[in-house]
Amino acid sequence: MIHGGTKVLPFGLALGLALGLATTDGAQAQIRMGVGGPMTGGSAAFGAQLKQGVEQAVADINAAGGIMGQKIELSAGDDRGDPKEGVSVANKFAADGVKFVVGHFNSGVTMPASEVYQDNGMLSVTPAATNPKITERKMWNMFRVCGRDDQQGGMAGAIIADRFKGKRVAVIHDKTTYGQGLADETRKAMNAKGVKEVLYEGVNKDDKDFTALVSKLKAANPDLVYWGGLHDTGGLILRQMRDQGVKAPMMGGDGMADDEFASIAGPGAEGTLMTFSPDPRTNPKNAAIVEVFRKRGFEPQAYTLYSYAGVQIIKAAIEQAKSTDPKKVAAVMASGKPFDTVLGTLSFDKKGDVSNDGYLVDGKKKDRYVLYVWKKGPDGKLSYFEAE
Repeated sequence: MIHGGTKVLPFGLALGLALGLATTDGAQAQIRMGVGGPMTGGSAAFGAQLKQGVEQAVADINAAGGIMGQKIELSAGDDRGDPKEGVSVANKFAADGVKFVVGHFNSGVTMPASEVYQDNGMLSVTPAATNPKITERKMWNMFRVCGRDDQQGGMAGAIIADRFKGKRVAVIHDKTTYGQGLADETRKAMNAKGVKEVLYEGVNKDDKDFTALVSKLKAANPDLVYWGGLHDTGGLILRQMRDQGVKAPMMGGDGMADDEFASIAGPGAEGTLMTFSPDPRTNPKNAAIVEVFRKRGFEPQAYTLYSYAGVQIIKAAIEQAKSTDPKKVAAVMASGKPFDTVLGTLSFDKKGDVSNDGYLVDGKKKDRYVLYVWKKGPDGKLSYFEAE
């Protein structure tokens, strides 16, 4: 396993790397890669998804001989969901000679970290950060395999306008780059379709007592509460809503996509709506890799396979570029060439976003976002399932 910034190889591959490929000067050839995310703190469930996904991809690639005969040496950095910690992680990666990074999770962390990566000639692929500004800054080194808040918010706003036309909708957010950004995009889209919110309110993401907010919700009497934020705070708000008699369903975005949301929110989470990218666990071609995770006791939900795909793309781009120079690798990625991944086939536009084709899975186009509903699965546990 990987702890903090210590470099160790996952799943017992240390011997394989120790035998490594010798360079012309006798030194061991390695491709240094980092995974950055909130390994501790309120978003640690998502940090685990990123870390597990990258670890498994590295293990699989190294076991198959590496990239152009070189093994990947992996480092992990815990940014705790804090921008300053993210910059510290980025600087440590740079000092350690890391050239390729999968991360980070939070948009507010990804942006300052990516600037460090750009200054140090490092390429970064985020599996999860959705704020539009991440790829609107004309940076050569920043890519993402997920969608954007303006895409997700546009879809969410359209769903609200369709399903809750003439109803009372409250919009709340956690004041973060991601949470408020998504809430504002959703509000803008639903407003454009004739639905005006009855309450718009921001809360602090680290708060635990939402009595004042719930009182405002009770006064507003909403038919739907839209939440822009992560699963831990959203779960607490929903539990306190139910405890105080607010029965309106909650709707949120991809920041809620971990089963821990239902654990925090309680049984009142049933019926919650959520927008998230296509779930690669449902692709029959991924049955074997999904089973690998499950046998280890880790459910590869949400961003696990998105992180795995980030490593797959870096490998393919290095091989196509015939170089481990991050700028040459980035040029291949930005060229529009398709990459076959656990997410399906995808390509990037010049900004570093998934192109307008979205994800091609078994010859069928999958949009960047689909609607999910939280309900009890066959095992009786609450989780998210694609809506009918």
